[in-house]
Amino acid sequence: MRKQLKTIALAGFSLLFINACSVSISGQNYETITPEFSLEAFFDGKIKAWGIVQGRDGEILQRFIVDIDAYKENDTLILDEAFTYGYGEGPTKRTWKISKNPDGTYTGNAGDIAGPALGKSHGNAFNFSYEMDLDVDGSEYRVNFDDWFWAFDDNTMMNRSYIKKFGITFAQVTIFMQKQ
Repeated sequence: MRKQLKTIALAGFSLLFINACSVSISGQNYETITPEFSLEAFFDGKIKAWGIVQGRDGEILQRFIVDIDAYKENDTLILDEAFTYGYGEGPTKRTWKISKNPDGTYTGNAGDIAGPALGKSHGNAFNFSYEMDLDVDGSEYRVNFDDWFWAFDDNTMMNRSYIKKFGITFAQVTIFMQKQ
């Protein structure tokens, strides 16, 4: 009996630990918050972004600047991103192609994204979920991105991405973006 209680206690502790390592944001919390975030309105023209990637322990793994050229081509939003790293390494270019679906959701693709990114607006916020093959020290890992954007005003936005594997957040990306 004592061994069973110990096993149950260990299992309960493990579940609490795993839940503490994950982040879950509900878009419903942002439905009525203003200003409303419009993907098409914000990503129109030149945008400058400053970001960091932090590991689970909070240590900075990358620090970068992104110059984004955003424009519409037919009904597709194109985001041409050019990365410059002040610390760490990563991709130097990425091009997103994002389309709005009839139901108001979004589908996005980029060369290093595994399959489509699925997006949805939530008032002040926008959420993109997708998988990416991430290179870490010469090994490639398929991870999940839970990517959130929040409008500050018409010209400024914050982006927070939670990089997860097996439902556990292993790293976080914080980016501030400003229209130029």
